[in-house]
Amino acid sequence: MTRLVTFSDGTTIPVLGQGTWEIGDDPAWRDEEQAALARGIDLGLTVIDTAELYGDGRSERLVGEVIAGRRDEVFLVSKVRPENASEMKMMLACEKSLERLGVDRIDLYLLHWEGRVPLEETVDAFQELVDEGMIARWGVSNLDLRAMERLIDIDGGNDCAANQLLYNLGSRGVEFDLLPWMQARDMPMMAYSPLGRGGLLEHPLITDIADRHDASPAQVALAAVLRQDGVIAIPKASTVEHVEANAEALEIRFDAEDLERLDRVFPQPTKATPLDII
Repeated sequence: MTRLVTFSDGTTIPVLGQGTWEIGDDPAWRDEEQAALARGIDLGLTVIDTAELYGDGRSERLVGEVIAGRRDEVFLVSKVRPENASEMKMMLACEKSLERLGVDRIDLYLLHWEGRVPLEETVDAFQELVDEGMIARWGVSNLDLRAMERLIDIDGGNDCAANQLLYNLGSRGVEFDLLPWMQARDMPMMAYSPLGRGGLLEHPLITDIADRHDASPAQVALAAVLRQDGVIAIPKASTVEHVEANAEALEIRFDAEDLERLDRVFPQPTKATPLDII
């Protein structure tokens, strides 16, 4: 994989990774889910995103089993629940995530969404974890432009490395203001649910473009997200076949006609809109 995104500190990671929401919940699927994650790493999808919330820690445990013995190959992302984002609670939450993951450091630790804990306190807690070597960098998730502007005004808030957001062809609101704001600051955006939910992949245009490229609708949807600079997509794949198909999305190159049709049917936003969240 040659397409990379660069953090403000110069660290580079692949534009396509792996999400783990709802992975690890059903023991019957455990072996297949582990095989899919491992195959993804083999294919260069080395950004793995998880969270303490996912399956009440089951996702982190599954990820930990997969990356045992190959930690250096992986850029590991996890998220702290907003109620644990205080100086008093974040240290313990992070320690528990590290234990479940079987590692001594998380590469990127995110605030899952903004809750009642003041952002000032959360930033201080993140910095303490950086100082202790428990995390390499920190970021946020599900914060809109107004919240991001408040964040960077906080002492230490400029250290925010990334923002993880809902982004797909059917949910392009961030392109109006938030994504350009982040791009100007070399702050990557992690796109969750990049394949959309509901009927996006059954849309006639998506299936038609997929046929033109001898691809699947999911590959077209992924490629559409990844055409934006500074965007990392983290689709979930529960099977080896699915993760192999996701990796092939990097080979799709849209022509001008494809892009015109996509933008006509799934138009770019023309005004600020409320942030989409799942």
